[in-house]
Amino acid sequence: MGTLNVLVIVCLLYVALLFAVAFAADRAALHGRGGWLRSPLIYTLSLSIYCTAWTFYGAVGFAARSGLEFVTIYLGPTLVMIGWWWALRKMVRIGRSQRITSVADLISSRYGKSNLLAVIVTMLAVIGTTPYIALQLQSVTLSFEAFASVDHTGPSTVSGSTALWVAAGLSLFTIVFGTRNLDANERHHGVVMAIALEAVVKLFALLAVGVFVVWGLAGGVSETFARIDASKIADWEVKGDRWIGLTALSAAAFLCLPRMFQVMVVENEDEGHLATAAWAFPAYLMLMSLFVVPIAAVGLDLMPEGSNPDLFVLTLPLQEGREGLAILTFLGGFSSATSMVIVAAIALSTMLSNHVVMPIWLRMTGGSAVVSGDVRHVALLARRLSIAGVVFLGYVYLRLSDGGAGLAAIGLISFAGVAQFLPAMIGGMFWRGATRLGALAGLSAGFVVWLYALYLPSFGPGVVLSQAVFEQGPLGLDWLRPRALFGAEGMDPLVHAVMWSMLFNTIFFIVVSILTFPTPLERLQGAQFVNIFQHSSTAASWAGGLAKSEDLLLMSQRIMGAEEAQKFFTEAASKQGFSGYLPEPTPDFLQALERELSGSVGGATAHAMISQIVGGATVSVQDLMAVADETAQIMEYSSQLEVKSRELSRTARQLRAANEKLTQVSAQKDSFLGQISHELRTPMTSIRAFSEILRDARDLSDAEIGKYSSIIHDEAVRLTRLLDDLLDLSVLESGQVVLNAQTGSLSALLSRSIAAAGGEGGSLDVRYTPLAEDITLTTDHDRLAQVFINLITNARKYCDAEDPVLEISTHLDGETARVEFSDNGSGIAPEMRSMVFEKFSRISHGRVDGAGLGLAICREIMTRLDGQIEIIPTMTGTAFRVTLPVSRPDMSAHSAA
Repeated sequence: MGTLNVLVIVCLLYVALLFAVAFAADRAALHGRGGWLRSPLIYTLSLSIYCTAWTFYGAVGFAARSGLEFVTIYLGPTLVMIGWWWALRKMVRIGRSQRITSVADLISSRYGKSNLLAVIVTMLAVIGTTPYIALQLQSVTLSFEAFASVDHTGPSTVSGSTALWVAAGLSLFTIVFGTRNLDANERHHGVVMAIALEAVVKLFALLAVGVFVVWGLAGGVSETFARIDASKIADWEVKGDRWIGLTALSAAAFLCLPRMFQVMVVENEDEGHLATAAWAFPAYLMLMSLFVVPIAAVGLDLMPEGSNPDLFVLTLPLQEGREGLAILTFLGGFSSATSMVIVAAIALSTMLSNHVVMPIWLRMTGGSAVVSGDVRHVALLARRLSIAGVVFLGYVYLRLSDGGAGLAAIGLISFAGVAQFLPAMIGGMFWRGATRLGALAGLSAGFVVWLYALYLPSFGPGVVLSQAVFEQGPLGLDWLRPRALFGAEGMDPLVHAVMWSMLFNTIFFIVVSILTFPTPLERLQGAQFVNIFQHSSTAASWAGGLAKSEDLLLMSQRIMGAEEAQKFFTEAASKQGFSGYLPEPTPDFLQALERELSGSVGGATAHAMISQIVGGATVSVQDLMAVADETAQIMEYSSQLEVKSRELSRTARQLRAANEKLTQVSAQKDSFLGQISHELRTPMTSIRAFSEILRDARDLSDAEIGKYSSIIHDEAVRLTRLLDDLLDLSVLESGQVVLNAQTGSLSALLSRSIAAAGGEGGSLDVRYTPLAEDITLTTDHDRLAQVFINLITNARKYCDAEDPVLEISTHLDGETARVEFSDNGSGIAPEMRSMVFEKFSRISHGRVDGAGLGLAICREIMTRLDGQIEIIPTMTGTAFRVTLPVSRPDMSAHSAA
């Protein structure tokens, strides 16, 4: 057990190294120090996930069984990278422009953002990738068995649990580094860097074994060629149909595999990296295939009869006692297997979460885009469970199929499955007439044929399909035998299945697309995809006239989180020239919001959620010209009229809003005049009445005199406070206020304000962390304390929760300090939020005393302090944010500003 124990230890250390590299890359990217992570070299190495355990182990077995046929697996991607570089660039441009998150998202977005189509593609991808994951688990299991046999240990001690432990470990690694963020468009720098490292390891290991075999076992290059000539590899005959079929199949799979789409499109930082990958990746494939034939020929010559040729890369060093080289080889194969499973699990979990789980969850929770609640944890949990489920399905496939087929045979089954995406994908990128129904028909027909003719038979007779079906066809229909459809006898099973499935897929796709008419959104998306280089920055426009920014913000907070959503909305409002969180819902803003959300929940779900609020999309001038060139001038004129009509409607709506605000201000002013008359008259009446009593009465007791004097004093204080507020507001508005710069702790200022506002006791529970407020401010502390006291006092007065709580939190962003006050009450009605900082505003409807000047004074104070006070839209309660610079050394010079 010595060698096996060393292998386990080395394997664990290697996994720890991968964890460390991934953590370091994520940390570097987070702190902006990861420029090297975005280099063309890292991107090219990440494409090496195409070279899985099939390539590392199976290529040698493929060569030993079928001669030079293994070259087709490398030739297909090479032809795509060199000859179809421009098409890959188009795919990457579409992905970046449309914020595509997966191959399912690409296809569904092209065909009218159909979630049904996305669900079907997702299910097909999961089923089609399952055999490939099983292949990787099988390769690791076989590797451990090879070492166990050297240690004279029965395979049963290894194979029974190895695959399960490997599956569990890969699931854990992928969950940790593949689901740290919800936005699927955000780069997985840690995962990509780990894959790049594994690419180097597996290439170095395979080259090391090749050098050992050629110069260590065969005796040199000439002797190696002699062994090749003497082996059965030299007797191999070219079968044109299989050679062409395998080359085309590997090229199609290179474009359609979810893991390849993930690294080639989603993880792409710069489409210019494709220029480097176009020559560097074929060079990498050439190096990976350089020693395949020599290893196969020497293995057939030296290894015992009946040895598994898939493991020649590993068993040749073991047989010669080169345990160090064997362990290096194992790490190469382990890297090949793990990198594939990790990226495939990330891609498939994103598809399952965005297109299956999230739509179902949103429907189950009411189907409304504007209900409260944060769904980010649901999406992340769905992705994590999907990763574990996808890897477990691979393990189940391995157990059911009993791992009997060669590695290359299992890989080709997956290749044929995912190749069914090709007609819908390529047709959508180059043919504007392709329709959603055509894509659905083609995918369904091709996948059913693949499932029946190749996937189910891969389990063998009697597992899923009976022996009778294999020999006689279902119900005795001889022409429906799985491996002889429509009487096609004697064909290679793989070529047979690929031919019929792709033929049915393509015919159904083209015919149904011709017979059906695309919806307007399909035509618009078709124009965008086909002409992406002319329309990279445009998309189907939204008619945002009926949208409410508050509803859009509430919906966005559920998906993106409150902080990210508020930041996005604030930046959009700033670009439009507004302050606060509520930008105008223009078509450009809605388009940007849809793309932002699509990174978290997929394009189809994001489009559906915005459509629920907005009501639908309209047509831009560019889209109309792209869809119908022959009527472009008429459409352009019509579109311009529509745009002008929307602008007039928007202007009218803004005027109505301004008029409503003026009406509210006027009403508030009238109410204020009445209120101020009452506020002045009441204390003055009391003062006059009780002073006359004191003057005229002759028989008052000392207690009565003290009582009446106290009333006069209290009413005078009340009158003075009201006049002070009026004078304070007048001084602030006229700009004659004198500001005194002071340097002190924000924590001390908050403590003083809380004490002045009534302390931390009483009915209101004030929660704050003094250490977190340990920020030094240079500003007018007295004026800032006046703002804090007012906000705390308002919370104490107006918070109507059963157990009122006020949370105070601080944040330091560079040279800017933010202090947020949020309570758990019922909050301020949305229609009243625009009035809270206006003079004379009293939204409490007389529930508490006051003339409605407090927040107006706070706003003026913060303006003089070069800061800002604003109300934060929240799902519950009332929240205010105070923002100001941490240092104002020139404040005294501005005392008359």
